[in-house]
Amino acid sequence: MAHQHLYDSNGKQMCCLREEKILAQAEAHNHKLQQHNHSHHHDHDHSHHHDEDGSVVRLFFPAIVSFVVLITVLFLQHIYQPSWFTFPIKLSGYLLAFVPVGIPVIKDAWQSIKVGEWFSEFTLMTIATLGAFFIGEYPEAVAVMLFYSIGEVFQTMAVSKAKRNIKSLLDQRPDVATVIRDGQAVNVEAKHVQIGETIQLKPGEKLALDGIVLSDSGAFNTSSLTGESRPDTKYKGEEVLAGMLNLNKVTLVKVSKIYSDSKLSKILELVQDATKQKAPTELFVRKFAKIYTPIVVALAVALCLLPYFFVANYVFDEWLYRALIFLVISCPCALVISIPLGYFGGIGAASRHGILVKGSNFLDIIAQTQHVVMDKTGTMTEGVFKVQEVVFNSDFDQDYILKIVNILEHHSTHPIATAIHEYIGELDISIALKDIEEISGHGLRAIVDEKEILAGNFKLMDKFGILYPIQPSEIVNTTIAVAYDSKFVGYITIADQIKEDALSTIQKLHTMGVKTTMLSGDKSTVVKLVGETLGIDYYYGDLLPDDKVKKVKEIKISGESVAFVGDGINDAPVVALSDVGIAMGGLGSDGTIEVADIVIQDDRPSKIPLAIKIGKSTRQVVWQNIALAFGVKAIVLILGAGGVATMWEAVFADVGVALLAILNAIRIQRMNFD
Repeated sequence: MAHQHLYDSNGKQMCCLREEKILAQAEAHNHKLQQHNHSHHHDHDHSHHHDEDGSVVRLFFPAIVSFVVLITVLFLQHIYQPSWFTFPIKLSGYLLAFVPVGIPVIKDAWQSIKVGEWFSEFTLMTIATLGAFFIGEYPEAVAVMLFYSIGEVFQTMAVSKAKRNIKSLLDQRPDVATVIRDGQAVNVEAKHVQIGETIQLKPGEKLALDGIVLSDSGAFNTSSLTGESRPDTKYKGEEVLAGMLNLNKVTLVKVSKIYSDSKLSKILELVQDATKQKAPTELFVRKFAKIYTPIVVALAVALCLLPYFFVANYVFDEWLYRALIFLVISCPCALVISIPLGYFGGIGAASRHGILVKGSNFLDIIAQTQHVVMDKTGTMTEGVFKVQEVVFNSDFDQDYILKIVNILEHHSTHPIATAIHEYIGELDISIALKDIEEISGHGLRAIVDEKEILAGNFKLMDKFGILYPIQPSEIVNTTIAVAYDSKFVGYITIADQIKEDALSTIQKLHTMGVKTTMLSGDKSTVVKLVGETLGIDYYYGDLLPDDKVKKVKEIKISGESVAFVGDGINDAPVVALSDVGIAMGGLGSDGTIEVADIVIQDDRPSKIPLAIKIGKSTRQVVWQNIALAFGVKAIVLILGAGGVATMWEAVFADVGVALLAILNAIRIQRMNFD
């Protein structure tokens, strides 16, 4: 099921300590940058680069010191060769070069041993380098730890960058808002602005909190929320959201939610929590590393000691050296860091395109999607209905009936109700309805002047035994049938518009080999028209919520991986049943964000094939890294055991492959998915 969390309460114990350390270092690195930027916001760009450069130097400082000392000692030993450079001084020099990069790793090894992690990467590197010192391979002992340290820094920076990209929406949330208090415009920290207060938003400023437009109108850039930079005009009384950029004139906005409850804040929480949901590939690699590493350690011990019984000219130092190489190569760092980093990249790339993925496990699932099932209204069509015609029996007072229908539909949240209200106008408060009831999948019923009023589909008419002298299937558009006092009054036709990118969406899905099905509660004639226009494989209309569930179950019985695309609330049972639930319109409903696994923020169906592409690319990069790590390590392990590979090859097999895998993972951020 789509919503089972793969990262349970024991997940932290499963996580390798090395990954925890790198993630913690990356978080600290990001925190320092953010702190610096907040304290120097007047010169943001300059301060950001200045502090980032300083932070990088701090990360590399131990490795720089070690490198300078190592080069100095090698120069004195092999080139300058002064008489005073005796063995004790040489050994002291190598130890001095070892300390800046070696001591932190030895400390980490001790910490991991204390919590029962005997075979952590820190332990392996400590044994390997101390063993190299023991057999007199001083330069290699220092070099292994030096390159390992450099690799750690690069990995920390890579993770830091990935996490900053994922959290880049934070920059869209201003810390300060201009609030009108006692007739004066004052700057107030956004978190201290209260609901009901008025914000003055100047051209070029971003809105800090959600609110309602008080000015006649305003043009906003919504790219921070939708990934699209097209201007969106908002009129008086319409909702605007934190992160929207005011484009052309001073606009007044009445705050409707506190800072922490804004739509953007909820989206940020979603994105930040996404990395906690681990993909099966990540969980497998972690479990594998816990088994794989002890096995390699046992093989290293065997490689050192067993030849004593089978090799005529057994030299302990030689076989110990091979065993140490074996240990260095065995470190699974390329896997345990580059794989999560790959998923970080995928989540970040998706968020930049206005697609919010709740966890790396859903990237894996969407990549394997074989069948996309979609709702019609609001997904493939605009969901903006307009009344086309009113066909009432002349025996009834049309104006009176329409006023009743308007009041009745006012109790529904369906877009059709909005269309009727726009057509008829303001509610007539002199008309009192009672016993108002919404009948799921049928329509609305109420009592007015002791007479029953019905408004809904023709199933509603059938349910209450209302006879009608027309054939519903002959009416193409969506139809609202009306009955009053147990007599058929007539009907109202309403039409919706197909979204401009709906056709290209279906074509792209078909090109990718993905089947398409459209399920709708709308009448079959409308669903057929939309389905045929778009070239959808299968389409079904006149469905109740339970019918949609049955249809999805039928598809799943065939063994296909199913993604359902809808509004996330009305279709909650189908979303829960599907392998991955995709919500259209993340800006429209908080409930959508809660229910769905993936949220498309700008309502554009073309983001569905894009999400699948990003999932496939992420999965491809992750498996490339797995193949690279295992392939190179296997080759160098064999060469090391045969005495061909030296410690330098071992360093490449460990740190070098990790860096290559990380660079490959970062590549996702720069991919063009169009």
